[in-house]
Amino acid sequence: MVAVIGLALGSALFLAVGFVLQQHAAARQPPDDRLSYRLLLHLLHQPLWVGGIATMVVGQILGATALGMGNLALVEPVMAMNLLFALPLSAVWHKRRIGRREIAGMLALVGGLVAFVVPGNPHGGHPLTPPWPNWLIAGLAIAALAGVLVAKGKRSPVAKQATLLATAAGVLYGLQDALTERTLTQFGHGVVGAFLSWTPYTLLVVGALGLLLAQSAFEEAPLGASLPAITVAEPVVGIALGVGIYNEYLNLGAGALVTELLGFGLMAVGVFVVARSPVVAAGCSAATRENPRERGELLREADVAAVDETQWEVG
Repeated sequence: MVAVIGLALGSALFLAVGFVLQQHAAARQPPDDRLSYRLLLHLLHQPLWVGGIATMVVGQILGATALGMGNLALVEPVMAMNLLFALPLSAVWHKRRIGRREIAGMLALVGGLVAFVVPGNPHGGHPLTPPWPNWLIAGLAIAALAGVLVAKGKRSPVAKQATLLATAAGVLYGLQDALTERTLTQFGHGVVGAFLSWTPYTLLVVGALGLLLAQSAFEEAPLGASLPAITVAEPVVGIALGVGIYNEYLNLGAGALVTELLGFGLMAVGVFVVARSPVVAAGCSAATRENPRERGELLREADVAAVDETQWEVG
């Protein structure tokens, strides 16, 4: 378990670097490219974004290795620690100081992770046993959820749109993680059989769609409006698929279940405390730069958070 957690933490670190670089590159793109593959084509000419993607690929490889050694119910919560690394990276980028609010959020993330993993004791799972109808039902449900989030996002203000698009991306990333575990297991049983299966090709399509949604969210608003949604949605979907589709073991006894729910809730609180930090919300997208009113609304919470932080420290 120690090696799996170490790999997942390494994955979280590289993913955090990748997300920070991608958001700063995507924020400079024309708003008209949102939700269009033109956005990805334009970003391919941005060295900063390419570097972010390369870093994210390293994180994905580490995450895939962790999934090969462990399971979704264990790896997903640890990989959600990417926001823990994104915070100091963003602080260095914007030359801001990490205060008590950020430290409290980081401690909540770590404490929640421990409270979830230790009593839950996640292990086991059978990625190759679920029949295709189970996958079809799960896939259609996830596609419908992502579609509703995107449709709702198109009719929403800037900040809410970014959050909804990022949530849709996180939902697809959770499915991507489950497909990654199955694909790796298939390749372990034979390369030819794996290539003849539907799994690797579905994985590519889901990954591409998730990437497009994530970059559209990064383009739309600062990192604080998008990354927390991805950070929460991805492990929720991944764990649900791991337990529901792969039959992974998760201790659901009364006492353990209460502790796990409290731990996951503490992680969610930590995510959103960190997200409201002026350090994370310091960036600004092309869309908000072109609309001063929306930019003001989007960054007002970050300004209030900065004032609250100062008053906290003075008090």
